[in-house]
Amino acid sequence: MIKVKITKEKGLISKIEIKGHSLYEVYGKDIVCAGVSTMVVTTVNAIIRYDKEVLSYNQDEGYVCLVVKKHDRVVDLLLENLISLLKELEIQYPKNVKINE
Repeated sequence: MIKVKITKEKGLISKIEIKGHSLYEVYGKDIVCAGVSTMVVTTVNAIIRYDKEVLSYNQDEGYVCLVVKKHDRVVDLLLENLISLLKELEIQYPKNVKINE
């Protein structure tokens, strides 16, 4: 299962930690894993293109951690959009994705 942990400070997302594997399908055919990966990579790339200083991230096999270093309207909107997309995936695949806020 992919577990998403969202940490907020003063109502704003300060950290998103994603770990695990969905186990929906075998490696290379797992649409849930591919969906999560695509959502995260697209969001991180957009934020970094907007401002390289607002986000730090670490990634490893089956793990990614995003830490927000500063907030503004665009960054917060992109992060909230990511969470919204992940929640939709959790609704569709509750055995494979779990979000904790």
